[in-house]
Amino acid sequence: MQGLLVRIGIDQAYGQWNAPVDPDTMECVYVPIPEKDGTVFQPGMERTYQNVMPALENFAERHGFDLRQDLKMPHDLPQRPLHLDPDFDKLTYGDNGLRRGKGIHGLGNGDVLLFYGGLRPIRPCGQNLIYALIGLYVIQEVVLLKNIPESRWDENAHTRKEMHGLDDVIVRAIPEISGRLKRCIPIGEWRNRAYRVREDILGAWGGISVQDGYIQRSMVPPAFLDTDRLYSWFQQLNPILLQSNFA
Repeated sequence: MQGLLVRIGIDQAYGQWNAPVDPDTMECVYVPIPEKDGTVFQPGMERTYQNVMPALENFAERHGFDLRQDLKMPHDLPQRPLHLDPDFDKLTYGDNGLRRGKGIHGLGNGDVLLFYGGLRPIRPCGQNLIYALIGLYVIQEVVLLKNIPESRWDENAHTRKEMHGLDDVIVRAIPEISGRLKRCIPIGEWRNRAYRVREDILGAWGGISVQDGYIQRSMVPPAFLDTDRLYSWFQQLNPILLQSNFA
């Protein structure tokens, strides 16, 4: 078994915002990164942040916050195009097969993608950001985007666009054992001037292929040194996985 730790979700570099998380319950909202302005989509396949707004508004209302005044959501965000990837409704994930996603190209049935992001706590908790796991895929197959028929273009953010890399790859995950976490799982801490995987979790996982568990930003997703051990750790938490993006 092989596996990669993949960063996803809106942040200061991609979208200039961080999705909210309740630091007491680990309830959060999955908010993907934006598409580049001017992106052209296949007819009828564009997604915008309007798709995410009901979940964000519900989260804010239940916690007694205003999205814009308290949680500082950018005013123009709802109208921006959305890069819905991973797509937990369709259980897909796309990436460039030569650069960032080069390691994904070599994965196959039974391998693992573990998704994490940097989330903004809605109340003081001793951390400016909470780095947490958002979802997990046990891979069914990895396919080249150029081989995907038109009938399946609406399954992933990469195939919904008119322009894409010829070497892009699309991951399809196994239902029932893959999805978005109902409650995210915190894994990070500020250590040695950067956000890193906590030392106790690094030990439980058997390590990852970057120095001192660095996860603040990565051009290439780090690999797990012992994916079987990582997956056993994950299962012992009895997580609830949802096959949905926002509900």
